[in-house]
Amino acid sequence: MEKTSAKKYEIDMCNGPLLGKILIFYIPLMLSGILQLLFNAADIVVVGRFAGNESLAAVGSTSSLTNLIVNLFIGLSVGANVLVARYYGANQKDELKEMVQTTVATAFVSGIILIFVGFFVSRPALIWMGTPEDVIAHSVLYMRIYFGGMPFMMVYNFGSAVLRAVGDTKRPLYYLLIAGVVNVVLNLIFVIVFSMGVAGVATATVVSQAISAVLVVRCLIQSDSVYRLEMKGIHIAPDKLIKMVQIGIPAGMQGALFSISNVLIQSSVNSFGSIAMAGNTAASNIEGFVYTAMNAFHQAAISFCGQNYGAMKYKRIGKVLLICEVSVIIVGAIMGNVAYFLAGMLLRIYSTDQEVIQFGILRMSYICVTYFLCGMMDVIVGALRGMGYAIMPMLVSLTGACLFRVIWIYTIFQNHRTLACLYISYPISWALTFLVHLLCFAVVYRKLLKTA
Repeated sequence: MEKTSAKKYEIDMCNGPLLGKILIFYIPLMLSGILQLLFNAADIVVVGRFAGNESLAAVGSTSSLTNLIVNLFIGLSVGANVLVARYYGANQKDELKEMVQTTVATAFVSGIILIFVGFFVSRPALIWMGTPEDVIAHSVLYMRIYFGGMPFMMVYNFGSAVLRAVGDTKRPLYYLLIAGVVNVVLNLIFVIVFSMGVAGVATATVVSQAISAVLVVRCLIQSDSVYRLEMKGIHIAPDKLIKMVQIGIPAGMQGALFSISNVLIQSSVNSFGSIAMAGNTAASNIEGFVYTAMNAFHQAAISFCGQNYGAMKYKRIGKVLLICEVSVIIVGAIMGNVAYFLAGMLLRIYSTDQEVIQFGILRMSYICVTYFLCGMMDVIVGALRGMGYAIMPMLVSLTGACLFRVIWIYTIFQNHRTLACLYISYPISWALTFLVHLLCFAVVYRKLLKTA
């Protein structure tokens, strides 16, 4: 089997100027995230245009619940990212090799578990969320098919985490580009030609995820670098799994905590009817592109801080954080405000119903304009994770985001039951959570420098 030279894809994060390397890491990662969103956008646009508002609402209403279930497992990939970066920066080759094998094996097992979780949890959870009767059957069908592809999703995400840890964000982009084209083509065939509705878009997504998973595993097997995957010796090393869990589970719980608050907000949106749900779905999808562009700096902070932590070059960690924070503010402010300025035109891509568009504009007026605050919060969390701190960001997020939003929904929103009152809780929680994270980082970074 011909091996692929990996050195040209790797980035030396521990030496030389940082800005250029962070941007080289960032751009392919941002484009990869946007391609992943295009998978969902293709689903939403096709069902919105060719299957009606009920199908559009059905696909959108599952996102917060799906994220809640999946995030705990995706968090493990964060643990893998941090540990691979640390071993790579410290040049611990044997530890790195065993970590890669554990990562891929854990990904597959996680995916199998999620198939059963998604199948049995989807209907009762959607009922609990107050999903309307005209939507719930479509939502359950979409979720069950979607979760059938979880092993592929997990393998791709965990495999990509390994590549990100060594600075390779280009090849995951190429693989997603191939899978994305397949997804769009199959969406059109299944929905328009075969009239499969939400089942068609879910099936197309699963097929595209399978393709991306196969490609990333093939990349790891054929690599000539120290992170090469050897399938014959693949296993879960207990000590590596424990370390992955120690970092990854708190990260996953943090994502799940955000998702819990988003599920409560989605439930509140559901109370305004399927038209409001459709507008909320379309606006959320547009906002996702802004979030993805910002979140790539969060991923950069994890990998760059992780490698420099492993190499014991602690002063560079502060420089990484500063560059990523300034960059995420610029990207988030520009993209968020441009998205809001073009809201009417962008929302019309998803639905021509004027009422749906107005509901979408309302959401974007509160979320998009202030979205850079979310980016600032995520970047500092990435730096803390890269340094090995996992419990602290989780606890701060529990208080500053999840708990705050839950209290908001059951107090202020109950007295002012408007969507505007619901949406404004987002930027307030982002700002509060960022400030607490900043204080935590200052404390732990000062202690770290004293040990240097």
